Order: sequence, then C-alpha cells, then structure tokens
Amino acid sequence: MSQIETKPWVIITVFKEQVNPSDIERITPEIQNLVDSWQSSGNIMWSGPFNDNLTGMAVFEATKSEAENFFKKYDQICSGILEYSMYEWDAMPILSVLSKK
Repeated sequence: MSQIETKPWVIITVFKEQVNPSDIERITPEIQNLVDSWQSSGNIMWSGPFNDNLTGMAVFEATKSEAENFFKKYDQICSGILEYSMYEWDAMPILSVLSKK
C-alpha cells in the first residue's frame, strides 16, 4: 500500500493597497470558518499577522490535493480583496511531529 505524502504549505496574504475595511470585516468570519473547518477535521494550521499589520501567513500540512482544495476555498473568499499566494514549503514537517501525542 502506498502512503499519500503530506507536505508543508504556506499561504502568504497581503492587504491590497486600497482595501475597503468593510470588505475585511465581511470576509473575516468566512476565513475563520474555513480554518475552523480545517482544524475540526483533525488538521493543524498555524496562522497570524506579521508586525507590518499588512501581511499574514498560514502554515499547514496537507497532500497536494488537500492543499489545492483549501486554497480554492480561500480564493473564493478573498478574491478581489486580498493579494495571496500558496507555496509548497520545503521544510521539516513540524506540524505532523507536533500533532502526534
């Protein structure tokens, strides 16, 4: 049996220059629901802002398919409001180590 490989993924998000604060208020609960859904499935995600108050980062482990599916949902929520990109992160799979008790 072959095991499906999970890898670390990173989503970097930056506020657009002319972002409307009401748009941010509108999408914040949707993003939180997406993250809550991810975590309630037993997955771990670390996320938070940088000190510039414009940029944020989320780090999670997933298969390529899972990561693409998560990013598609993220894109549907944030499109036109935020600038964002997802990258496969060539780092030690720390989240899977931490999730094992």
